[in-house]
Amino acid sequence: MRQKQPPAWRRLDNAAKIFPPTSSRRDPKVFRFGCELFEPVRPALLQTALDRTLDQFPFYRSVLKKGLFWYYLEDSDRTLSVHKENRPPCSALYLADKKSLLLDLSYFGRRINLELYHALADGAGALRFFRTLISRYLLLAHEEELRGIDLNLDTGSPEEELSADSFSRYFEREKKQLFSHEPHAYRIRGEQMPLGSLGIIEARIPVGLLLDAAHRYGATLTEFLTAVLLCAIHGGMSARERRRPVVIAIPVNLRAYFPSESARNFFEIVNIGHRFPVDGETLEAVVAHVKAAFSEKLTPERLRRRMNQLSALEHTLLMRLVPLAYKDPVLRLFNWLGEREITAAFSNIGKIQMPPELTSYIRLFDAFVSTPRIQICSCSFGDEFVLTFTSAFLTTDIQRRFFRTLSSLGLPVELSTNLYSDEKEVNADAPL
Repeated sequence: MRQKQPPAWRRLDNAAKIFPPTSSRRDPKVFRFGCELFEPVRPALLQTALDRTLDQFPFYRSVLKKGLFWYYLEDSDRTLSVHKENRPPCSALYLADKKSLLLDLSYFGRRINLELYHALADGAGALRFFRTLISRYLLLAHEEELRGIDLNLDTGSPEEELSADSFSRYFEREKKQLFSHEPHAYRIRGEQMPLGSLGIIEARIPVGLLLDAAHRYGATLTEFLTAVLLCAIHGGMSARERRRPVVIAIPVNLRAYFPSESARNFFEIVNIGHRFPVDGETLEAVVAHVKAAFSEKLTPERLRRRMNQLSALEHTLLMRLVPLAYKDPVLRLFNWLGEREITAAFSNIGKIQMPPELTSYIRLFDAFVSTPRIQICSCSFGDEFVLTFTSAFLTTDIQRRFFRTLSSLGLPVELSTNLYSDEKEVNADAPL
């Protein structure tokens, strides 16, 4: 009788190692991609599309397990069932005492929601999975209209490339370099949302008009919105608090600098700080300072050096030999120290492109993430730019100042939020 082979397993990539020991009820490290169609979702077809997409991305069926020295991903044959949305957005997916998959797919009305635990993939990796899933679903839902159209969904990267650890591929041991210690950043404080809840405010803005506004300041869209967020936070600081820098953490997709087809994690965090009394307080001054910071930090050389520094820690003999029970508290300490250098975060996914034959069926895409502070996620599809604030705080003062700045520049901003018992759209100039 043929013996059953033990399931294959993979080490967590360098970016993923921090997530299991630091996940909590306040921040379960889960992010969501949403796609709104022009028609109601058909669950049976969505299930078929999911099954076929998981066959192409089999490592997304992995479960997270705890070893003696590290956490690791183990292949599984578990199935994932599509279901009607029935729990708060970005609820926990990783539970230490349960052997469960690290993603969830739900629907409600015309929306399809994909949620992932961050140890499995980053936004760029998950978006590749989600785009494939939506494409497969629409081909099934509109079989007659799309008959004969080949979208090449099965001829992409091989599974080995999709599941590759790009941090290990590009790691180069360098001469020992000390980490620079940044000053403590201004921390947003206030009454927090109940555990398990997340304050969500979504804005829809014509992408052409938003780009025009950014270009009037000589900035890219990411630079411009980072500056607007810095100013919105600064508007609520006391005179004493203004001595501290406001620092925005920006996730950077390393695939743009180092070729990779991986659908796992391959990103780095770049901190963009601004000291308002020193660096200027007008939007023009903040944009100029942010542009200079992006130019300085977003170079292949700087990113490679930082990537090698972070990867070198896991390659040291001491880190390999220390049991996980001792590593976890150390990783939590490093995470806490890193959090003290950050005020908020902004992740711009960028332009989401779909096969031209499918665009007429899709209204928009959006994205957001769980957070213990305030975070913006944004993306664009077609002519619509969608920007979503998630917040752990009950107050919405920062969001109100942010959107009023955009409105003052002549941008039409359409808002929706989950902060009211009855879902409704709100005006950008109205109190939130």
